[in-house]
Amino acid sequence: MTATFQPDADWLSYDPSPSKPGYIPPPGAVDAHCHVFGPGDVFPYAPERKYTPTDAGKEQLFALRDFLGFDRNVIVQATCHGADNSALVDALLASGDRARGVATVRPGVPRSQLADLHAAGVRGIRFNFVKRLVDPKPDDYYLGLADLVAELGWHIVVYFEAADLAERWQLFTSLPTTVVVDHLGRPDVSQPLDGPGFALFTRFLAEHENVWSKVSGPERLSVSGPPDYSDFIPFARHVVETFPDRVLWGTDWPHPNMKSHMPDDGALVDVIPRVAPTADLQRRLLIDNPLRLYWEA
Repeated sequence: MTATFQPDADWLSYDPSPSKPGYIPPPGAVDAHCHVFGPGDVFPYAPERKYTPTDAGKEQLFALRDFLGFDRNVIVQATCHGADNSALVDALLASGDRARGVATVRPGVPRSQLADLHAAGVRGIRFNFVKRLVDPKPDDYYLGLADLVAELGWHIVVYFEAADLAERWQLFTSLPTTVVVDHLGRPDVSQPLDGPGFALFTRFLAEHENVWSKVSGPERLSVSGPPDYSDFIPFARHVVETFPDRVLWGTDWPHPNMKSHMPDDGALVDVIPRVAPTADLQRRLLIDNPLRLYWEA
């Protein structure tokens, strides 16, 4: 980390020596949610960022991919880089077609820039509504961008807290693309699986066939904690078993803004067979669905 970009004093850095997972992903498996940070002296962090991380570049990401037994990555633009997708594009171009990307763009983005992002491997954009990370905008801001990227056949990733779903229901249900929700919509896993909060989320999926969910983030959502994250399992497994063709999984490396602990990525991989208990469900979650959304689009 350069002197210009010192990480936040309470920043937890990723585990440089994760355990080897007991679960072996099937050949062709995709880690469909991860990030690259900097390095800041090459790809500066955005002035408007709400956090400053430790560097976590493409070399470390690709080494982790290989160590954990995955074949491909989907790299999601980090909020600390704002709408400068340079670090993301650099990683995509270095991947040898083994990575796809989800970018951040803002109103007024030229179509030529979107075309360049598409050529690099970007297949979607992300809307972040988590107030501690960004300053959310009015619905019209997002609808204009949605119409623009729909022309390219891209999808939209939405990241929100569980309480935001009802507030933004009209927006989320009117988006003209495939919509992928990060981290199960961040449910309160201390509540019953059939409680009103998660029931609204499952209704969102059930009533809108364009909506997908990432069943990632046990380290963020669990109250019971590592290494088992047992309270997270029923929620993720329910979504995988109910909507098997609209689910994705990812490590979320390097786990930005974790406060409670830094997870062992090997232990996160070992969660997979507990939320997708059959070989068929694992193949859909890790191979069929991400390939259809990112490589065949």
